[in-house]
Amino acid sequence: MQYKIGLIGLGVMGRNLALNIERNGFPIAVWNRSPQRMHDFIKEEGEGKALLGVETLPDLIAALEKPRRVILMVQAGAAVDEMIAQIKPLMDPGDILIDCGNTYFTDTERRNKALEAEGFQFIGAGVSGGEEGAKWGPAIMPGGNRPAWDALSEIFYAIAAKAEDGQPCVEYMGPGGAGHYVKMVHNGIEYGDMQLISEAYDLLSRGLGLGVDELHAIFSRWNEGLLKSYLIEITADIFKTIDPDTGLPLVDLILDQAGQKGTGKWTSQNALDIGVPVPTINAALQGRIISSLKEERVFAATQLPAAQQKYEGDPTELIDAIENALYASKVTSYAQGLAMLRMASQEYHYDLNIRDIAKIWREGCIIRASLLGDIMDAYERDPQLVNLMLDETFKASILDRLDDWRKVVQTAVALGIPVPAMSGALSYFDAYRSERLPANLIQAQRDYFGAHTYRRVDKDGVFHTQWV
Repeated sequence: MQYKIGLIGLGVMGRNLALNIERNGFPIAVWNRSPQRMHDFIKEEGEGKALLGVETLPDLIAALEKPRRVILMVQAGAAVDEMIAQIKPLMDPGDILIDCGNTYFTDTERRNKALEAEGFQFIGAGVSGGEEGAKWGPAIMPGGNRPAWDALSEIFYAIAAKAEDGQPCVEYMGPGGAGHYVKMVHNGIEYGDMQLISEAYDLLSRGLGLGVDELHAIFSRWNEGLLKSYLIEITADIFKTIDPDTGLPLVDLILDQAGQKGTGKWTSQNALDIGVPVPTINAALQGRIISSLKEERVFAATQLPAAQQKYEGDPTELIDAIENALYASKVTSYAQGLAMLRMASQEYHYDLNIRDIAKIWREGCIIRASLLGDIMDAYERDPQLVNLMLDETFKASILDRLDDWRKVVQTAVALGIPVPAMSGALSYFDAYRSERLPANLIQAQRDYFGAHTYRRVDKDGVFHTQWV
């Protein structure tokens, strides 16, 4: 029997992706650097299934129909290059390698060019959805060699999550590293979304003194409206989870230090490279970094006592205002990420279709939300939309919530509760709609100390002034 596809790397994501592929009718051969992990997987999951475990890479390649298709599910970075170097001599020109890891897009660009020059085909595919998504249907963002995608599409359409309208949450993104680029921005938006939700939680918890039962009820209600999303849903679930050892809410026992794997940092770094402002994503990244300074923060709390005031207003009104502020901030955060995709499409010649991107994010991925259907509609109305905030529907939704948005940020400042992502989103909105910013003074300063010149509003040309 010749197997349709091979997979290398049986970590959590690799195991579940293999099961997903087999369940959807595609016999699959698998290999792992540690043979025991492969044997355990086949013993635990392979009975009665079209799953072949092999102990050597030559055996893996020999088991596959031509053109051979091999998925790499190994750690991003040097491990991918090492695996490609090992498997390449065993393959023939025209065979296809697919990197489904969290890879930085420039690495995918490099590998794509090198492999194509040797006659191989390469796909870099971003996969979102975590363990459950990999097993039951992730959102998939493939990019690279177009004929390679055509040879893979049947499998990927089958294993991807399906939106409510039945559409599979996968689509070809573009050449080179386009797929991994879109996944990187997805993760940046994810960072922003999680930080915004955590700030809303902080305001409700510390600002209003609400307990987990009340928080569960609020987030459950929010998940029935405009904020309906996977992240809001799981947040509600978190608040109802009780630690079995102590009988206390588990969330209250978790150390307030957020981890990160680097994908949010990549988004911020690349945004700087291509000149796109993403303050909400940046604030989310900085929020995780400052959370890591736990010992310093504990000491600082004794030296810089909080001047926290008690909220004196109507709690119900503030809860509603926080809901509106969270939605407006969320829209603005998406606007930043989509603006980044628009610029990257031009910068790297990806020809990205933002409507299609919103379409495949509707299910399977971590940032899936009802909002994405509205984003699809916005780019259906205007495929060349410069910024999501300029769409008539989203413009109205933000302006309707602007007073509440400002009230929430002002309240947070008064209470001494940090809301860097929410306030950054508001500042982005205010800056983007400002006909005139104080950058004229910055240019004057640059010209004063460094003769960097400036342009004028009243006549053409470049000018320099002897200021003193």
